[in-house]
Amino acid sequence: MRRDVSDGEFSLPVRVYIEDTDAGGIVYYVNYLKFMERARTEYLRELGSGWDTLLPGGLMFVVRDAALTWYAPARLDDLLSVTAAPHRASGATVALTQLVRRGAELLVAGEITIACVDGGTLRPRRIPRDMLATLRGVIAGE
Repeated sequence: MRRDVSDGEFSLPVRVYIEDTDAGGIVYYVNYLKFMERARTEYLRELGSGWDTLLPGGLMFVVRDAALTWYAPARLDDLLSVTAAPHRASGATVALTQLVRRGAELLVAGEITIACVDGGTLRPRRIPRDMLATLRGVIAGE
């Protein structure tokens, strides 16, 4: 796992297992969303904002919007790189570009927006000030 997130992009290696594929050994389309979820979760953890910091405050992130484009399939036993890079952070949402690659080949590109919500009511809540400042700093290249 790549730990340096100073350039704004985080990369998570993901191996394709048989449980990720269809009968033809090709990754089932919805599993790319799972791979992207893992990368976002690890990215936030690297920034110091993992679930251990959100849940005690009653907060959680949920996917608000997802737009994916598939270019080529991943197959059983491929080693993929799944990236997460924020490009916009507002009061309650973060928009990220997420890519899935096999080596240099782009397989899937996604634009994912996550929203910070109250864990009990699921109503929007402001992203904690320090987390928002960190995300905005990454976006600005600081």
